[in-house]
Amino acid sequence: MRVAVVGAGAAGLMAAAAAAAEGADVTVYERNTVAGKKLLIAGKGRCNFTRDCSVQELVDGFGKNGKFLYSALSAFGPADMCTLMSRLGVDYKVERGKRVFPVSDRAADVRDALLAYAESSGASFAMGCRIASIEVKDRRVAGVIGADGRRYAADRVILATGGASYPGTGSTGDGYAMAEALGHTVRPLLPALVPLETQEEWPRSLSGLSLRNVRLTLADQGRIVGQEFGEMLFTHFGVSGPIVLTLSRAICEAMRRDGSHHPGRFTLRLDLKPALDESTLAARLQRDLAANSRRQLKNSLNALLPKALIEPVIWQSGVPEETTANQVTAEQRRALVTALKGMPMSVACARPLEEAIVTSGGVVTREVMPNTMESRLVGGLYFAGEVLDLDGPTGGYNLQAAFSTGRLAGISSARSGRL
Repeated sequence: MRVAVVGAGAAGLMAAAAAAAEGADVTVYERNTVAGKKLLIAGKGRCNFTRDCSVQELVDGFGKNGKFLYSALSAFGPADMCTLMSRLGVDYKVERGKRVFPVSDRAADVRDALLAYAESSGASFAMGCRIASIEVKDRRVAGVIGADGRRYAADRVILATGGASYPGTGSTGDGYAMAEALGHTVRPLLPALVPLETQEEWPRSLSGLSLRNVRLTLADQGRIVGQEFGEMLFTHFGVSGPIVLTLSRAICEAMRRDGSHHPGRFTLRLDLKPALDESTLAARLQRDLAANSRRQLKNSLNALLPKALIEPVIWQSGVPEETTANQVTAEQRRALVTALKGMPMSVACARPLEEAIVTSGGVVTREVMPNTMESRLVGGLYFAGEVLDLDGPTGGYNLQAAFSTGRLAGISSARSGRL
């Protein structure tokens, strides 16, 4: 049984290892000269490879398409992934938000372990080999065709080419065109888990500042559509970081549904002190002002805020920053508390697909059998990973889906010849 795996990313490496372990003659075709380039930048180079949660929680994270993943995740879920990593010599740890990372904080350790796993299972690799199309005869795959026209015979093909985000890693969306050429429907591509540009200047002026333990609320024309607690980052164009990326999904879904997004439709409200209600925060603020009674307001909030945030908060409150702390009125304190509990930002736009962590859209799941990952249209063709129309939140959802679908595709492709 000759199995061709197209793509040596997270899904492809797992598929190759699984198929080879089942006795298949596996060749992985990868356009890059190194495997797992996108894995190396996952989780800011730390690789949040799964999450410490139930299968149901993972399924729920993928929304209406999540039920497609039941078979794959039930066969190989987060606990199984952690067990495999330990067996491969990668110790792991669970951090805030149920995110699982290698203890080393090195994404390369995860990539190297998976590559060694595939190779030791018997898979071969054709690096620097870009596949342009899939050969089909009598509605069954017969091989793959390289960009140079060379034919590589195969009895089964696993398409694990990834999405269209971060094209510099080789994830250029080639698989979508190959699938469409064989009659598969590809849902239009949009960014998912993507940074956001803001209309206001003040977020951009804080570029490089990261915040922890803050709450961000997203509203669509005044109606709250999402709220996240955790970490965020200010950038030269606006905002990014885990809670921003998660909330961006709602914006991208609205863009898909409505076909457009006008600047200002979506607003963000940043609560800098979510652990304190307004009365508690007001008392804290009053103590800080009393302790710095002779200083100007702008020099009195260092214990409450990062220095870079003080000026934007005071500006938002409308209190003159030169006001002496002991001259701040009760009304002005209320204005400061209001600013601390809700710094407003208007979303100008989402950043482009090329900068998204994950691609929204892809091969529609109704054309793929969820218990095997095999195409319903072409015999011997399997799909795994981000090429499918599946996108979950940040925090290990998408990599676990890639590993689970990859493993199921690998096992199914190898075993199908025995039936």
